[in-house]
Amino acid sequence: MESPLARFDRLLRDEGFALLAGLDEAGRGCLAGPVVAAAVILRAGTNLPDVDDSKQLTPRDRAAQAVLVRERAFAIGVGFVGPRTIDSINIRQASLLAMRRALRRARVRVASDPSHNALGLLALVDGNDLPGGAGCPERAVIGGDAKSQAIAAASIIAKTVRDGFMVRLGAEFPDYGFESHKGYGTPEHLAALERHGACRWHRFSYAPVAQLSLFPA
Repeated sequence: MESPLARFDRLLRDEGFALLAGLDEAGRGCLAGPVVAAAVILRAGTNLPDVDDSKQLTPRDRAAQAVLVRERAFAIGVGFVGPRTIDSINIRQASLLAMRRALRRARVRVASDPSHNALGLLALVDGNDLPGGAGCPERAVIGGDAKSQAIAAASIIAKTVRDGFMVRLGAEFPDYGFESHKGYGTPEHLAALERHGACRWHRFSYAPVAQLSLFPA
C-alpha cells in the first residue's frame, strides 16, 4: 500500500522526473560535532511504508529503517562539515554546504548508470533554503521530512550516520558523554563543559560554549 509520503513523491514524478533526491541534515543545533547531510535518490515505484521523519522514530526503528533505505535506494551520498567551518561560515551556510557535498556524492551513481542521460532528477530539500549547485532542478519543501518519502529517508540516513559518529567521538573524548547526548546542549553536556573546557569538536561560535570563555583542550 502506498504511504502518504510516497504519494507526495509520486505526484512530483508525474511532472516528468524519474528520480527524486531527498536532502536533509542532522546536528544543526548541537554544541559539538559536525553537521551531517544526506542525499537519498529513489526511483519511481520505491515504497518505504514505515519511513518517517527521523525525529518521530525510536533509535531502534531508525536503525532498522536505515538498513531498508540503504537496500532500496538508487543512490546515497553523505556530506560532513566540521565545527571550524561552522564557526567560520555559520551553521546555515555549513548545512547547505553539507547538502551540496552529499548530493554530489549521490549523483556519482546516477552518472555511472548507462541510462543516466534519460533520467530526470529533482532534488527535494527539507526547509526553505536551496543549496544550489545541484546540477538539476531543486525544490524546497518546508516540513519535508514529514511530507516526502525521499526527504524522510535522507533524514534517517543523516541522523543515524551522525549519531554513529558521535558515539565514536564519545570513545575518543570520554569526559563529555557525546555517545549519550550526541553533542546537544543537555545539562550533562553543559556540566562537562564547565568541568573540562571544550575540545576541538566543540563549536566556539555557539553561545553556550563562547560564553564560558572556553578554549580547545
